[in-house]
Amino acid sequence: MRALIPTGDPQTLTEPGEVDPPAPQHDEALIKVTDFSLNRADFLHLSSPSSTYRPGIDAAGVVERAAPDGSGPAAGSRVVLHLPGGGAGAEYVAAPADRLAAIPDTVDSATASTLPLAGLVARRMLALTGPLQGRRILATGAGGGVGQLLIQLAVAEGAEITAVAAPGQPTEHMAALGAKIASDVETAGGDPFDIVLESVGGDLGSKAAYTLRPGGQYVWFGQASGNPISLDFFRLLQGGTCLTLRHFVYSDGDGSRDAEDMAALLALASDGKLRVEIGHRGDFSSAGPLLKEMSTGRLRGKAVVSIG
Repeated sequence: MRALIPTGDPQTLTEPGEVDPPAPQHDEALIKVTDFSLNRADFLHLSSPSSTYRPGIDAAGVVERAAPDGSGPAAGSRVVLHLPGGGAGAEYVAAPADRLAAIPDTVDSATASTLPLAGLVARRMLALTGPLQGRRILATGAGGGVGQLLIQLAVAEGAEITAVAAPGQPTEHMAALGAKIASDVETAGGDPFDIVLESVGGDLGSKAAYTLRPGGQYVWFGQASGNPISLDFFRLLQGGTCLTLRHFVYSDGDGSRDAEDMAALLALASDGKLRVEIGHRGDFSSAGPLLKEMSTGRLRGKAVVSIG
């Protein structure tokens, strides 16, 4: 069957090839994939010249054969799936029943394929911070797939969220979703923030910590710049700022909550309460160039590959 495979070449990263079809286990369904989305994690895995990683963490399709143990959606169901180990960029994939969720009739498959990873990160991270009504949030690196869902979920819960965007970075889509926009943490303005959601690192991520109110939460979930954050104990002490620093990892370990959380995200999308901007659509051959574009940070919205 056709699938995306690694090339080991940093200029192409991945290309269509032929691989053996999957052999589902007793708790796995066989899915005929119709659409899959690309994530930054795909680029990071493929960047190693010796990588054997096959891209595709999130996908949508139709259940060709239900799991033999009777769990999960029935044959013929449209489903979304989440495979943290990759491999969903293929004509067929085997997926555990607890990583599948039925797609409502009002949600198209391309949109559904963009929700799992970004949505699970956004939903679980905000749940970690506690009630959001009336709280002020500062978010860095919010221009991508996670950011657009993070903004919508936070606003829906009654929070005020400010997104920090570098000069020249598109911001209209973030503002349209309800975020205030700042060019730097020092120009964010207003009262100190209750929560910082940080995914850039370096100087920007470091300065963000000093915008917190005493007792605020600093949630660290990425390092897109490649540079670590650096905190000055004495500056925090002199400013009277005590904070909780938490390293966030979205995975719950065994994936047992994935189906439930994906179903909740799909329900919000079905009700029109969660929107996803798909900025790029293509076929198998477009995946490599899209991943390269994604690595530069210039790719606006999600990238979806459809399988004809």
